[in-house]
Amino acid sequence: MYKQIHINWNNKKLAGTIHYPLEEREYGTTKSIYPLVIICHGFVGSRIGVNRLFVKTAEELIKENCIVVRFDYSGCGESEGHYGDTCLDELIDQTTVVIDYALGLSHVDKERVFLLGHSLGGATALLTVVRDTCIKHLIMWSAVAKPFEDITNIVGTNLVRGLGSTNKLDYLGYSFSNKFFESLKKYQPLKELERFTGDVLLIHGKSDEEIPVAYCTQYNEAFNKRVQGLTNRVEVDSANHTYSCEQSFRELIAKTKEWVSVRTSQQLV
Repeated sequence: MYKQIHINWNNKKLAGTIHYPLEEREYGTTKSIYPLVIICHGFVGSRIGVNRLFVKTAEELIKENCIVVRFDYSGCGESEGHYGDTCLDELIDQTTVVIDYALGLSHVDKERVFLLGHSLGGATALLTVVRDTCIKHLIMWSAVAKPFEDITNIVGTNLVRGLGSTNKLDYLGYSFSNKFFESLKKYQPLKELERFTGDVLLIHGKSDEEIPVAYCTQYNEAFNKRVQGLTNRVEVDSANHTYSCEQSFRELIAKTKEWVSVRTSQQLV
C-alpha cells in the first residue's frame, strides 16, 4: 500500500510517496508503530531512481515492516522549483522539512528513524543529521565526500570554470547557476561527521565510475574516530554507481535490510 503526497517547502510543493508495511492491511486502524526510513536521492535524480532503485528499495523495506518515505528535491521529479537555482543549504533544509513531516505521520516510531541517502543525497543526509539530533541511524550509499569536486567532475570541470555570475550551465536539461556550485564549496562532510553520534551503514560499489569507492574507506575511518556510534562498511563487487545489475542490487538491499533489521528487532507495540 502506498500514498502520493505533497510537502510544503518555501512556497513550493515537494512530491513524495509513502509506502506502508505489508502487514498493515488496513493502515490507520491499529495501534502498531513502525520504523521509518526516509530516502534522499542524488544529483539530478528523483524519488524513483535509476532503474527504479528507490522504488525497489521501498518495496523491500516494507517487507521488514518499515514505513518508507521517498521524495523529490525541489526542481527534480515531480516537485516544483528549479533545481539548478537551489543550494546545498536548501537541500539540507528540504530534507529537514521532509523529516518533520514524516515524524508527524501516524504509527511512526520516532525512536527508530533511518535516513538513507545515495550519492549527493548521501552527503546531504549526513549534513542533515549532524544538524538534526532526532535521527540516530544513517545509511549512505555511494556517498559524495567532496561535494564541489565530485559534482564538478560529473558536470565537467571546464564548464564549471567558465560559469560566471550571470550566465548558466546546461547539464542534462537542468540549468545551473553559479550559486549552486559555490554552495557546494561550503561543506566538508568528512570533517563534519564527527558531530553525528548515531550508527552508520556505508555501502559503495567497487566499479563505481562516478564517485570513488575509496570514499567508503575514508568515511569509515573518520566515523570510527568518534567516541559514540557504530559504523559498518560494505563494498559491493562489480556494482556501479546506481547498482544497476540484479546481483549488485540484491547484495545492496540484503546488507541494508540486515542492518536495519538488527536495529528494528524489538517487538512492535
